[in-house]
Amino acid sequence: MGEEEIKSRIKEIEEEIAKTPYNKASEHHIGTLKGKIAKLKEKLEIQASSKAGGAKGYNVKKTGDATVVLVGFPSVGKSTLINKITNTKSKVAHYAFTTTTSIPGTMQYKNMDIQIVDLPGIIEGASEGKGRGKEIVSVARSSDLILIMIEAFETDKYDIIKKELYDLGIRLDGYRPDIKIQKKSKGGIDIGSTLPLTKLTKETIKSILNEYGHINASVVIREDVSVDRFIDLLSKNIYYVPSLVVINKMDLLNDTEIRMLKAKYPDAVFISAESGINISELKDKIIERLGFIRIFLKKPNQKPDMEEPLIIRKSESTVGDVCNKIHTSFAKKLRFAKIWGESAKFGGQQVGKNHKLTDKDIVEFHWV
Repeated sequence: MGEEEIKSRIKEIEEEIAKTPYNKASEHHIGTLKGKIAKLKEKLEIQASSKAGGAKGYNVKKTGDATVVLVGFPSVGKSTLINKITNTKSKVAHYAFTTTTSIPGTMQYKNMDIQIVDLPGIIEGASEGKGRGKEIVSVARSSDLILIMIEAFETDKYDIIKKELYDLGIRLDGYRPDIKIQKKSKGGIDIGSTLPLTKLTKETIKSILNEYGHINASVVIREDVSVDRFIDLLSKNIYYVPSLVVINKMDLLNDTEIRMLKAKYPDAVFISAESGINISELKDKIIERLGFIRIFLKKPNQKPDMEEPLIIRKSESTVGDVCNKIHTSFAKKLRFAKIWGESAKFGGQQVGKNHKLTDKDIVEFHWV
């Protein structure tokens, strides 16, 4: 099936879904159609990648402790911002499409090196290939955090950007469904769930699995999953990336306008890239959203190394995790650790490998 034929088939199915009333009687049919669309889009992306010689977008070599990408419409102030928070100089001008390629820089903050990538402006229709949108988003997919930058007077573009990213397989602030699928050699499809399923039926699940070539499988579902979430699990081009909304040009707003926008976007950071307002707050928020903490190491009878901390994620911050970060064999040799900092009941507390560390803790390891 060629590219145009696939696009035509997707459009036909989308039109069929649009004209089908959603109810209990039709949810199985709609779920199956959505599965067909997802599978066709997957084929379309594979063909597009093959046609481009296997290229997957702008070539950005990841460096530092994490990679953050700036996504926004043209002339929203991304280049000005990256000049403010990193060691690079991106071209700035008051017209659209100043940035025509990806420009990486390094934000050095709180002992961390965070790579910030200024991408060309995204436009409506990017998910269909307009404005090199697919190449742009391919970089965003592999990032640790997406900064969505919008202007204070054009916040309606946030929903457009979210839709384009969603259509390109990026699930902002999402997580992989808690579902396990294990292939079997025979016996058909067995479905078990740890809680009632209210959003789709087991018949729909089987139909979608068949669409993806699963004829014999054991399925265990641990969440009340929706049709779209279940299809995401099976798709090969779905990425879960945390995000942070940055609203620029706040210096042009009055107090009432700022209050209204903060009520609408309570988790956003309001800045002025041009004037440098709230840049430090933005840096703090980036570190917070990345979920990083700093751990300082100490050798027995010596002062701790406060110059070069170990950078780890909050989700992987036990004493054992730190051991594995240094070397995978160290956790097996650990007798105990002594800690100083917020996670300690007192300075020099002796703890085991399951102790959870916090930012700026000092750790002294004692080995077998």
